[in-house]
Amino acid sequence: MKKIVLSLLTVFMLSSVALSQKYAFVDMNYILSEIPAYKEAQKELDDLSEKWQKEIEAKYKEIEAKYKAYQQEQILLPEDTKRQREQEIFESETAAKELQKKRFGVDGSMFQKRKELIEPIQDEIYKAIKTMAKEKGYDFVMEKEKNSNILYADPKYDKSDIVLNKIKK
Repeated sequence: MKKIVLSLLTVFMLSSVALSQKYAFVDMNYILSEIPAYKEAQKELDDLSEKWQKEIEAKYKEIEAKYKAYQQEQILLPEDTKRQREQEIFESETAAKELQKKRFGVDGSMFQKRKELIEPIQDEIYKAIKTMAKEKGYDFVMEKEKNSNILYADPKYDKSDIVLNKIKK
């Protein structure tokens, strides 16, 4: 009997603690879309990405042209010239892959530029969220995103505008 009462008491206490916690959520996509610095940073990243992508595509077109020319002349070339041309094509492909890795790979130029431009904005948002949570007494602030675990959220708990106001001050 003692175990049942103790178990019921424990369940009651845990549920009362859970009920006393305050939750809120923010929509990061909405917040970011309302910050001009983010829009500018995103445009700069998009422009860089397009520029670098064109640069890489040009390298691959150049390689393709070399390969086609080699295929057409291959029959007439001496063996040592064939090997030399194959080596040139191989080295060009390797250089293009390295450039692609340098620009878009892990810790590449795009990653570094994104970190440089976007991270300060994210830090400012998280600082505003933390301030808002402390001022309003929220125990948890979650992000409302398509891939998050929030299946439903009452809009009255959306505190995105409060966060935006803190950033704009």
